[in-house]
Amino acid sequence: MILAEAYPTYTDGEIEGVQIRNLKSHHDNRGWLIEIFRHDELDQDLWPVMTYVSSTLPGVARGPHEHVDQTDGFAFIGPSDFRLYLWDTREGSPTKGNRKVVTLGVSRPAAVWIPPGVVHAYRNVGTEPGLVFNAPNRLYAGWGKKEKVDEIRHEEADPRMFPMD
Repeated sequence: MILAEAYPTYTDGEIEGVQIRNLKSHHDNRGWLIEIFRHDELDQDLWPVMTYVSSTLPGVARGPHEHVDQTDGFAFIGPSDFRLYLWDTREGSPTKGNRKVVTLGVSRPAAVWIPPGVVHAYRNVGTEPGLVFNAPNRLYAGWGKKEKVDEIRHEEADPRMFPMD
């Protein structure tokens, strides 16, 4: 008899430590501006040490992955929408086993801070390439890019481990 492989099950719900802040767009006759980060609105241990922007094509997903020590500070502002997936697999977390799925971007501009150990991924669910800004609180590959990258990648894992519906 072959036993079915056990896959984790998740309950939809909040995840401790994840912060989602809706962003306000300020428009005038020149265009618009959105504040993504302010020191007075975020705990100091989450302050960014670098920033980068990525473009993701429609239908394409990035992740799932997680970090051991790094907090990601994403901003989804458009010109497309993204479905963000979060899974709490952290031992000792009061929300372990929860999954949160939220759509952010042009329809709901938001900044999201994802703490270490929370598995995360996003998919462009819009019809055009979309931009995602990231302002992590750790340098990629450390100072001078000479350290091990703080990333545990799950992209090659069985999709039933981290379902993205």
